[in-house]
Amino acid sequence: MTKRVTIIDVKDYVGQEVTIGAWVANKSGKGKIAFLQLRDGTAFFQGVAFKPNFVEKFGEEVGLEKFDVIKRLSQETSVYVTGIVKEDERSKFGYELDITDIEVIGESQDYPITPKEHGTDFLMDNRHLWLRSRKQVAVMQIRNAIIYATYEFFDKNGFMKFDSPILSGNAAEDSTELFETDYFGTPAYLSQSGQLYLEAGAMALGRVFDFGPVFRAEKSKTRRHLTEFWMMDAEYSYLTHDESLDLQEAYVKALLQGVLDRAPQALETLERDTELLKRYIAEPFKRITYDQAIDLLQEHENDADADYEHLEHGDDFGSPHETWISNYFGVPTFVINYPAAIKAFYMKPVPGNPERVLCADLLAPEGYGEIIGGSMREEDYDALVAKMEELGMDRTEYEFYLDLRKYGTVPHGGFGIGIERMVTFAAGTKHIREAIPFPRMLHRIKP
Repeated sequence: MTKRVTIIDVKDYVGQEVTIGAWVANKSGKGKIAFLQLRDGTAFFQGVAFKPNFVEKFGEEVGLEKFDVIKRLSQETSVYVTGIVKEDERSKFGYELDITDIEVIGESQDYPITPKEHGTDFLMDNRHLWLRSRKQVAVMQIRNAIIYATYEFFDKNGFMKFDSPILSGNAAEDSTELFETDYFGTPAYLSQSGQLYLEAGAMALGRVFDFGPVFRAEKSKTRRHLTEFWMMDAEYSYLTHDESLDLQEAYVKALLQGVLDRAPQALETLERDTELLKRYIAEPFKRITYDQAIDLLQEHENDADADYEHLEHGDDFGSPHETWISNYFGVPTFVINYPAAIKAFYMKPVPGNPERVLCADLLAPEGYGEIIGGSMREEDYDALVAKMEELGMDRTEYEFYLDLRKYGTVPHGGFGIGIERMVTFAAGTKHIREAIPFPRMLHRIKP
């Protein structure tokens, strides 16, 4: 019995006969030769079948029958393919399979997603099948590399995984973007962020991170928004604002390096410029204040490439402003110290400048915009209560959060990153819907 292996591991079996469980992604050939493009989730791989070899091995009747099976294979038929692994310098993968036997496992008739062009709605309606395509597999491999690198980074930096609840009795930030549900007669909300609970974790464990789905009822149709997405939130005690920025920069660079290390073929499939990714890792990220960014935008607003509206100090950025800022510097750029009026209630003011808060948004170049948002948290009980009263917030909804400031409060901060935005940036794809297996967007909740 031959050894069963995955496609990604065939390099270890050159000259040996192996069996691969795979799907037929494509088929070509004529006469006495057939070419199969095989995939098994780890990689794509070409198998070559020669009719004379089958006749020689199995005899004329059985050999011709087996070769005819290969000739009649349809797209996405599942098979066990046996063959000799050979090096092939012409192939991007570097290897091919000299097929010696085949067994059909599951037929696939009239597969709807053919190599021709399809519209976006059709592909989204068939997302469960579109996921099998070469580029979609590549994006999922990059997503997996980013998730793996996330756990690896935080483990190496002394963080503990901390699981915050999905159902909550209050909102983390914007109450207008909540999905509400009934919790045994009491209103409950799907989590927008695990941050408030993570702060409790940081007071118990020092450094914690969370990774899971969050929900935003945003009625947005942009290429950067989902109503359900996966968020990594981190919280830490006894760190300064500058140390927090250093940590965030190191984290993003670790993610990019993780993709380069673990998914190089995926990047090649997507034709991602890996030299750019390497430059983002090698060069320091730029750091500018919000006010410096506004001044810069005003200074260049009449430039030919300045496709954005005029902003005054105190205004929030739109996507065109974020795109221009990050492209201006050519590397991921931290914009720090935003106006308190446009940021969340829990952010700590800049010492000596209460109109600005110790926060940062990391803007990715190439038009990808904000991928990280973070801040130092207000650790003073009285100051936080005063801010909540100023905003008309109900303190009773946040008693547990205020308690953290009553019992051994410390300087602390944190940040969050939407994994899908990071995947889109690393992969170089255009729309966030391809960065998650089954996207949930305005007017899209199936399949």
